Amino acid sequence: MTAPPTRLPDALAALRDRLAAAPFGLATGRRDDAVRAARAVTDQIDDYLLPRLRDLDAPLLTVVGGSTGAGKSTLVNSLVGAPVTTAGVLRPTTRAPVLVCARADLPAFSGDRVLPGLPRVTGPGSGPGTLQLVARDDLPAGLALLDAPDVDSVVESNRELAGQLLAAADLWVFVTTAARYADAVPWHLLRTAQERGTALAVVLDRVPPEAAAEVAADLGAMLRTAGLDAARLFVIEERPLAEGRLPEGQVAPLRSWLHGLAADQGARAAVVRQTLTGALGSLEQRAAGIAAALEEQVAAADALRGAAAAAYTAAYEGIDAGVRSGTLLRGEVLARWQEFVGTGEWMRALQGQVSRLRDRMVSALTGRPAPEDSLQGALENSVERLLRAEADRAAERTVTTWRSLPGGAGLIAGAERELEQVSPDFPEAAAAQVRDWQGTVLDLVRSEGADKRSQARFLSWGVNGAGAVIMVAVFAQTGGLTGGEIAVAGGTTAVGQRVLEAVFGDSAVRSLAARAREDLQARADGLLRYEQARFDQRVDDAAPSRAAADEVRAAVRDLDVARRAGA
Repeated sequence: MTAPPTRLPDALAALRDRLAAAPFGLATGRRDDAVRAARAVTDQIDDYLLPRLRDLDAPLLTVVGGSTGAGKSTLVNSLVGAPVTTAGVLRPTTRAPVLVCARADLPAFSGDRVLPGLPRVTGPGSGPGTLQLVARDDLPAGLALLDAPDVDSVVESNRELAGQLLAAADLWVFVTTAARYADAVPWHLLRTAQERGTALAVVLDRVPPEAAAEVAADLGAMLRTAGLDAARLFVIEERPLAEGRLPEGQVAPLRSWLHGLAADQGARAAVVRQTLTGALGSLEQRAAGIAAALEEQVAAADALRGAAAAAYTAAYEGIDAGVRSGTLLRGEVLARWQEFVGTGEWMRALQGQVSRLRDRMVSALTGRPAPEDSLQGALENSVERLLRAEADRAAERTVTTWRSLPGGAGLIAGAERELEQVSPDFPEAAAAQVRDWQGTVLDLVRSEGADKRSQARFLSWGVNGAGAVIMVAVFAQTGGLTGGEIAVAGGTTAVGQRVLEAVFGDSAVRSLAARAREDLQARADGLLRYEQARFDQRVDDAAPSRAAADEVRAAVRDLDVARRAGA
């Protein structure tokens, strides 16, 4: 059984939800435009499309908008014939938009059907962030006039609200002046109206009477060139105001047209249908741009994750090289190895319980650790330093690379010093892992010795010593040693290794060293991936999912299907 088609309001709500949930946390090239576009689409769905679809017979919402000082408020007062809205004498001003309607239509705007985010206020006490409602008995039912803030206000909140109100309009009445009709801001909004199919009227205000015909012809030609031939053009000559309102002869043509729309249900429905169809039709292209910006976010996130992964992979390789090169057998480790093997301590560590008890008593009385413990401690410090150095290098490399990648600088802003080095708990974690590794090596020796029944007693007395030799064998590739160091480190390791081979066998000793090395590398990898996760988490928190763009496109396709089904 075929599933019933999605209802148009449901499809719109689904698209709205997809866009509202889309994160744009990475400062990519299209990010800011996409954020504005997503907000504009969601606002228009909430403020206009859903309310209008629920009530196609609602009054015609006519938004009067325009540039700073174009005379919008004066025009609204003149159309109504009373001072219902106050012009902003001081620029910029932040005040509530004013909606004027017939008293019979007041219920249509008192709730949250239109512009649900703006609380309704009646009376003169309204303030920013509200919608002031004014009911009039002399305004025809079916028509509402809304005086919007300046579209080019220097106050960002005013500009945003103006754009939101214009997107919620059934009809735009755009007011400009003879001195400013060619400015960029008016034409940007007029092109937006064209792209969205919005019903439009243009009022050319403050036109010198002697130039009225010439200026009107020029603006008319510009509208035709822009594909806005259907826009009604009204010219208001510059005449003295009467009680703050335009002369009746100048405003009468526009008032007559608007009242005619209110009285003619068919004409009013045609305006609503034009704007509604245009707004719905514009969503596909607008959403496509947002989806492309989401894909850009995903690509930027991949690059950032890749940079961190490369830095920490290089650190892993650096640790592997440090382990295999023999460089860890320098300095303190080399000195402790010489004490342990070169003076025969290792051989004595493999002798009977009396010798081991004697060594422990001497260590307790003198405060000096047993030679094998000193060697293991030196190895522990050396490995910890290697892990810390490579992890620090990876962190610094990641921060440096991120600064040059799209979105990277914003993710690390304010945390550069913290991120350029290992996390605060890394030293303790590294020390714990090295100690655990040493314990694992001793467990390997015990396990291997347990299989040699004839040697079990012998090995049980020398597990620490045998383990120390295995640990040194892990690093004794001699790649980083030269001259006498090879003779001391490599040669004495060979002596210890031959003794172990006599007990365990040649292959077993090589296997023990290889397994110990693999275990150490696995622990190093875990530490580094934990460190890398600091960077990956920042990307994950900011970037959209890989499916986000496809989900937006799918929502648009569902909307198109719903539109066709409802056509």
